[in-house]
Amino acid sequence: MTIKFKVNGEAVSLDVPSDTPLLWAVRDELDLKGTKFGCGIGMCGACTVHIDGVAQRSCVTTIAAVRGRNITTIEGLSATGDHPLQQAWVAAQTPQCGYCQSGQIMQAASLLATNAAPTDADIDVAMNGNLCRCMAYARIKKAIKLAASAEGKAHV
Repeated sequence: MTIKFKVNGEAVSLDVPSDTPLLWAVRDELDLKGTKFGCGIGMCGACTVHIDGVAQRSCVTTIAAVRGRNITTIEGLSATGDHPLQQAWVAAQTPQCGYCQSGQIMQAASLLATNAAPTDADIDVAMNGNLCRCMAYARIKKAIKLAASAEGKAHV
């Protein structure tokens, strides 16, 4: 079945079974490897992408569910890697193994899109369910706050 949608602003058309997880369509069919496979049941957040601007788990979202929708992967967050969150991740020395980072950043970007000045509690709620095996949660929160301050400055 042919499914048409947009990924990172570009129209795509894939001929795959309608129950194919979006994660595998993005990684295997479109060769966008930034979105990671973690658990396969939507519990870890490594596969987080934006669907119409909202963070969602791509491992449990079928390709049929995204027909006609806009998908943003970590590659589409910023073509040059200069999104405030990406810069903050580097500045706060957030990554350790880095495996969860694209999902963490995509979840955080969804938070900042709706809340430009999140509190610690806001961050905790929004990031709940995005797991980090290295336990870098304090640095993740620091990077989100740093990006929020940069986002605020960028909009002034």
